[in-house]
Amino acid sequence: MRKFVKITILTFIILICVGGISLGVYFASVYSHISKIALNEEKLNSLGLAIEIFDSENRPIKEENMFNGNYVKSEVIPQHTKDAFISIEDKTFIQHNGINYKRMAKAAVNNLKSKSFKEGASTISQQLIKNTHLTSEKTIERKMKEIALTRKLESKFSKDEILEQYLNVIYFGNNCYGIEDASNYYFSKTTHDLTVEESATLAGMIKSPNRYSPVLNIQRCKERRNLVLDEMAKDGKLTPQEAITAKNKPIELKLNSSKQNKLNSYSQDSIDEACCILGLTPKHLAIGGYKVYTYKDSIKQEALEKSIEDVQLDNNDHAGIVIDNSKSSIIAYTGNSAYKILEAKRQPGSCIKPILVYGPALNEDIIYPCTQILDEKTTIAGYSPKNVSGNFNGYVSARDALSKSINIPAVKVLSYVGIDKAKAYASEMGIEFDEKDDSYALALGGMNYGTNIAALAGAYETIANGGRYSTPRFVSYITDKNNKIVYIHKPENKEVLREDSAYLLTDMLKTCAQRGTAKKLNELNLDIASKTGTVGKPNSKLNLDAWNISYTPSYTYGAWIGNLDNTPINMVGGNQPTQIVKNYLKLQPDDSHFNLPNSIITQQIDNTELSSNHRVVLANVFTPERYTQIELFSRFNLPNDISKKFVEIESPDVKARVENGKAIISIDTKDYLSYEIYKQSIDKKNLLKSISGKEEKETFEFDMDENKEKFVIKTYYTASLNNQEDIKEIELIKTKQTQTKQKWYV
Repeated sequence: MRKFVKITILTFIILICVGGISLGVYFASVYSHISKIALNEEKLNSLGLAIEIFDSENRPIKEENMFNGNYVKSEVIPQHTKDAFISIEDKTFIQHNGINYKRMAKAAVNNLKSKSFKEGASTISQQLIKNTHLTSEKTIERKMKEIALTRKLESKFSKDEILEQYLNVIYFGNNCYGIEDASNYYFSKTTHDLTVEESATLAGMIKSPNRYSPVLNIQRCKERRNLVLDEMAKDGKLTPQEAITAKNKPIELKLNSSKQNKLNSYSQDSIDEACCILGLTPKHLAIGGYKVYTYKDSIKQEALEKSIEDVQLDNNDHAGIVIDNSKSSIIAYTGNSAYKILEAKRQPGSCIKPILVYGPALNEDIIYPCTQILDEKTTIAGYSPKNVSGNFNGYVSARDALSKSINIPAVKVLSYVGIDKAKAYASEMGIEFDEKDDSYALALGGMNYGTNIAALAGAYETIANGGRYSTPRFVSYITDKNNKIVYIHKPENKEVLREDSAYLLTDMLKTCAQRGTAKKLNELNLDIASKTGTVGKPNSKLNLDAWNISYTPSYTYGAWIGNLDNTPINMVGGNQPTQIVKNYLKLQPDDSHFNLPNSIITQQIDNTELSSNHRVVLANVFTPERYTQIELFSRFNLPNDISKKFVEIESPDVKARVENGKAIISIDTKDYLSYEIYKQSIDKKNLLKSISGKEEKETFEFDMDENKEKFVIKTYYTASLNNQEDIKEIELIKTKQTQTKQKWYV
């Protein structure tokens, strides 16, 4: 037994040694091959690179798609700027030969523990190679290429030359490539004039330009800047007092407005999408000779821009979008802001209601469009929603609650669906949630971060497409430098809502465009569904965001107005954003019509039961037409009950008494019943009063000629085929003391 164990252990050791030697030989062979790859010096400081972008007609999009046009030489870069980048990115930059093996070993151990390539431990020299020669994939082979090229870089250039090239290619967010471009955009100055704290701000950003953006995440950016200043003090580049002084200064941005339109142009967002698709940076797209073919419709793009120009926006940030529903393609897009709008997230306000609340409720067969919901003072799980008007409306239909954007019913319906289930539906339609998004404020768009106009319009496109979702795209296809197609967009068409649920929701949103908050669109006389949203600023009469998302069978349209720095606006969704959509549809009318699917039927319901008891029940054969209303229903979710009204006559609630020698008779009338009051008997000459079409408590006073008199109440259905009657007799006695005695005979 011992001999067997020894043989097993020895075999295992031999296998490990052989495996290790084989692996070593393999890596040596790969590295030997990789080391022959030439360093391309043109890529290190390639100026004037551009990406070719084409519209839907394969015509070049004539927008500025240049990179690294503002190259700055080392001698004009302040020393404190260089020190900031070295202190936070690569402390041993001057000493090492391009590779920090100690950091690499530590990162390798951490990566093995986490079973990922999360840590890279790249030096400044390695980052320069990665940004100019390699893709962003995280593989061992790519890392070996990086090491081989870095060694060649270090043997060819001085440290000062490497740092100069590095500072001119790194990305600072907002389409800023290189430190001169970033200095000009964020501070409206040249690199030569950067202060210590400004240099530290830029050095801190490059780890994650979005996360540490001074535009959107000022506090996080400041914390990162202060870390850079601390590291500079540790390295002896600043005195402790200089670091403290710089840390106490606020981040004072002076954004260069000349770049704002370029940031949010159709071509720039197409480039961003192409980078995500291929896993490349924009510069790699340009260097690689990739060509991006988009869905841009130049005529519709011009119409969208004109529609926005014709609305007074008071220099607020804004964006507009048009999506072709059949292809899930963004055919027109424009925006204006100091930051990339599609990289920001904004609370959607009431525009989230169809996606998160009413769509899921219809699909789960919880409500009908005509379902009555009580709008009253409400608290659910500690959350007390308020209506914008500050008033309560009593019972309202789901249709009216949505079209008029009444808040409390939306929160109630979300509670019927359940937050987790509702979020699952919205997530399937492209809406992303934060882990903190777990309150009933979600029904009103109260998200921790929010969404953007492309994602929100894409969710509405789902409804327009009969409940099928596909992520809307700018990019149709991409080719490489040899004109070989490397990507082509294929819509997903994933079913999220049933076709019947999507149609019912569309019909409710058509009401919003006809007589609800988006009623500006009613003048167009188009078959269009719409929803508005307004996000208020707490403790203020001003707002932060205003939205309109509308759609026809063919296209989805969106408009957003707000400010990414949260400067308030004096605008609401039903006004300027809706006007933008209206302007566009005047220029590009859409005469497509929603087709009624086979899964939708019309049914007559008893509206007396709906108004009195707030129940949705089918009308019966005796129900007069005037007391019915036609409603749309899914074949999969029909009312189970049939109204009993107009089948058996209802005996009225009658109260009678004698006061001061007069008969006082009170009746709780129903508007679908008629009542006649007679003295002594049912005879025309004895008719005292006729009541019809009233829903209230009616009180009548009649003279009594005798001490004891009989009154007869005749009740029958108004305008009904059912001729049943209810006869109620009342005997009243008046005494000298005018005390009341009553005898009832029915």
